[in-house]
Amino acid sequence: MTLDVDAQVAAVATISAIPSILEVACATTGMRFAAVACVTDTRWVACATRDELGFGMVAGDEIPIETTFCDRVRATRREVVFDDAAADPAYADDPIPKLYNITSYLSVPVVLSDGSFFGTLCALDTRPTALKDTPTVAMFRLFAQLVARHVEDRLLLHESHAQLAASREATELREQFIAVLGHDLRNPIAALQGGIRLLAREQVGAKSASILDAMRQTTGRMAALVDNLLDLARGRLAGGITVDPDGSRDITDTLEQVVAEVRAAHPERVIETTCRIDRPVPVDHQRIAQMLANLLANAATHGAPDQPIRVGAQATNGVFELSVSNGGEPIPPEALGRLFQPFYRGSRTTNHGLGLGLYIATQVAKAHGGTLDVASDSRETRFTFRMMLPPLGLAQPEAKPAEANPAEANLPAA
Repeated sequence: MTLDVDAQVAAVATISAIPSILEVACATTGMRFAAVACVTDTRWVACATRDELGFGMVAGDEIPIETTFCDRVRATRREVVFDDAAADPAYADDPIPKLYNITSYLSVPVVLSDGSFFGTLCALDTRPTALKDTPTVAMFRLFAQLVARHVEDRLLLHESHAQLAASREATELREQFIAVLGHDLRNPIAALQGGIRLLAREQVGAKSASILDAMRQTTGRMAALVDNLLDLARGRLAGGITVDPDGSRDITDTLEQVVAEVRAAHPERVIETTCRIDRPVPVDHQRIAQMLANLLANAATHGAPDQPIRVGAQATNGVFELSVSNGGEPIPPEALGRLFQPFYRGSRTTNHGLGLGLYIATQVAKAHGGTLDVASDSRETRFTFRMMLPPLGLAQPEAKPAEANPAEANLPAA
């Protein structure tokens, strides 16, 4: 076990079975004090006690290790037992019985399953007790094994909880760092984008125009990465991505704009669209555009380059459905369950993204009260977003004004 002595004592003190074991130990031997102690080469600490003797020791109390018989038990892994110290040749002159006014005593080792020494189960009294050459010693060995089992289970549980708490703290700190990093990167990227736009308006040569275009694309990708980091932080730290549904805008226009931008970014790919929407669809248009851009970027990266990417959108039977499909090799079954995890990029990826696109897409779906599912076979891989629509005739929620953000001038496509 990796827990320190105090943590072990605290953990063992909560085991409800140990007081019962001590009670039975006292009742069967007639001895009036019993204890389970955590013992090391430097410390003796009581984990649990039963005191009918007025010995005055409770859980958490500590006595010098050199003044205990348990130190000898630890060193030899053998019990120490005597019926009457004054009449026992091995202990008649020993200072420990006189120090604590002990007449009869029994201590057996508590050894865990991995062979590590935890401590002792011991009992004592100020009057003689028949212990040697009786079944009492064997009974105490069995009690010690029972104590060891309970101790081991509790220490493993305590250690697991401690590791889980540490892991959660590390995760929260990491995500807070991501949030701060993403926020601090927004302003310089926005400044670069603004400068590039201003320079693009000037009369420049072909070479300079090409350089500016490359810089524009690079800062666009940087802005998308920052936005993805911030969305990750929102999804994990701030209770999820928030949306502002707006049913007054035509969602078809939003979807077609995203497709046009992705076509421009991937001129080598064929993207086919089919939209059948003849009713209001209240969504956060910026977020739906982000979802579609991420799904299209994923299809362009992993789909077969000689097969078209198909985008379908429809609103029928009170359900809005948006799908993106591509041909190519199917996603392995073992990878399907991990696709929507953050930072998961799979073994087939060829880009250098953070692996956040699909995670953010599913967070956008959840924020809309919908679902994002994937199906993949030898014919196609299809991602489908579904969302229930309010009955026609109900007032559509008004759109809230979006906060201006120069870094979001280009929709993220990864």
